[in-house]
Formats: sequence, C-alpha cells, structure tokens
Amino acid sequence: MVVEPSLALNLGNSRNSDFPVVAKGMTQAEKQLQRAGLLSRLFWGPFSRLGLWTALIVFALDQSHKWWMLLIYKIEAKGRLALTPFLDVVYVLNKGISYSMLKGDTANWQYALAAFAVVASLALAIWLARAVDNSLIATSVGLIIGGALGNALDRVTLGGVADFFSLHAFGYYWYVFNIADVAIVAGVIGLLYDSLRDMRTESPKKGAAPNNADGQHRPGPTTPA
Repeated sequence: MVVEPSLALNLGNSRNSDFPVVAKGMTQAEKQLQRAGLLSRLFWGPFSRLGLWTALIVFALDQSHKWWMLLIYKIEAKGRLALTPFLDVVYVLNKGISYSMLKGDTANWQYALAAFAVVASLALAIWLARAVDNSLIATSVGLIIGGALGNALDRVTLGGVADFFSLHAFGYYWYVFNIADVAIVAGVIGLLYDSLRDMRTESPKKGAAPNNADGQHRPGPTTPA
C-alpha cells in the first residue's frame, strides 16, 4: 500500500493552518479543546464518512461470513464442497499473506502481521481524511481498510486468516480467498482506475496542438457582445 507522500509532509509541518499550535496563556480546558480539534482534523475529512462506513460494512460482512461458516455451517468438518464447476468452498487457515508467502506458525508472527495491518489501515485512514478528494478513492480506501482489519482480526482470534473460496479451471487452482481479500483487490483496482483516469484527463492538456502555422497558440476571434 502506498501512502501519498504529501501526507507525511502535511503531518510534519506544525505551521500548517490545518493543525493549529496550542498557544501560551490558554486555559487547560481550551488546550484540551484545541488538541481535540487537531485530532479531529487529522482523522476526519470530507470523505471520511463514506470511506469509514465502507470499511465498517466490509469488516462486518467478512467477519459474519467467517463465523457463520466456522460455527454454524461447520465447514472444517465437511471438507471441500463444489458449488459450481469452477468454484469450491473449503476451509483453509492461511498463516502467511497472499499465496501463503511469509508464512509463520508462531503466535507472535501472527500478531506482528495483524499489527502491520492495523498500522497500514491507520495510515490509510489519515490519508482518507487529509488527501482524498473524490468518492471513488474514498470507497476504494474503505474497501482496503475493511478487508485488512477483517484479516487482522482472524490472525489474533484464529492464529491465521480464514479462507473459503477456491476458484479453479482446467486443473489449475487459484489461491483460496475470502470476502476481505475480494474487498482489498476491488479497492486496489479502484485506486488504479482513478490514477489512470487522471492520466487520461491530463495528457490532452499537455499534448495540445498549436492552432497557428508558426506553432504558436493564439486566442480565437471574439464575438462582439
């Protein structure tokens, strides 16, 4: 996950008008209100509501599905179940990250991966509040945060990430995934799409052709009022 570089600059600039400095001579209550305002501006922006609600919905759906599969459906005892010719449901406890990379069996390793996910989600939440300026990015960031926190909770409670969905075709099996993984991938695709969209809108401006034979841009004729 890449955090906007300007975020770190804004956070480190104590003279930024968005982060007022606590003045001398203020009462204790005024100082507390000032600090509360600073924190609210740090973690809350115009698109924070959309992004965080998206994260909450993803987190709730992911955790509800996982515990339903484990406690009510009891997928672990039933084994692999074919839903379609290309999709099976099976229980796999992933103790690594994607494709089971960085796999570790110790509880401390799972806690470390969970802590990393929480820190990354916090950084994304700050970026959401400070730099996000449209609903597509806000929704995409929310999808990533919700998915990351859902998998992080698995690592603490289960000792790994609970995965259930297995795609396969022509004898090739894709890695087993869950709802949180789907949300994270969708969020990344949304961020990439937004970046490509910005590149397409900027390129015509940079490559505009001159409107005169001498290669110079001149304003067109004006219409009299």
